[in-house]
Amino acid sequence: MKTHAELSESELELLYSRATERIVRKKEIILGKGEICRYKILVIKGLLRTYRTKEDGTEYIIQFSPENHWTTDPESYENRTPSNYIVDALEDSRILLWTKKDFDEFLSVMPELKLFSEKVKSASLSISRQRIFSAISSSAEEKYDEFISTHPGVFARVPLHMVASYLGLSRETLSRVRNAQVKR
Repeated sequence: MKTHAELSESELELLYSRATERIVRKKEIILGKGEICRYKILVIKGLLRTYRTKEDGTEYIIQFSPENHWTTDPESYENRTPSNYIVDALEDSRILLWTKKDFDEFLSVMPELKLFSEKVKSASLSISRQRIFSAISSSAEEKYDEFISTHPGVFARVPLHMVASYLGLSRETLSRVRNAQVKR
């Protein structure tokens, strides 16, 4: 946060003092489907994913959250409604969590944090819109290339079927695309 928001040492100390630090193990669920999302989450170490399942159990990954990334279910968090998503750890991870009450209080007294938070929301919206555009307009090869360029560290850390889920491709299609790229 020091590199992205001009917060004073006392503001950073206050933020940290009100955070709950958790160590989560691989496969541990942080937010379950049907639960109300009560926290903003910052990944300090490790890798989280946000996904949704269909009735047949098929998983659709919405987001990977590696180190220094934020995650939450914004609809559930803001509206206090049950989440349709699951957030779990793909690796043993260290995270910081802030309640809505605490984070809203910080936003009201820390203008730089509010500005930073608005930038994060704007960037997240932009990424979501780009993903939608890519999903409806890009070939499998283009989706793969875009994922490699925008998530260079994630690809090596997750199984191929999860990358395929994130891209909206079958595992077989992703394998074919990947093998063709390797041969070039």
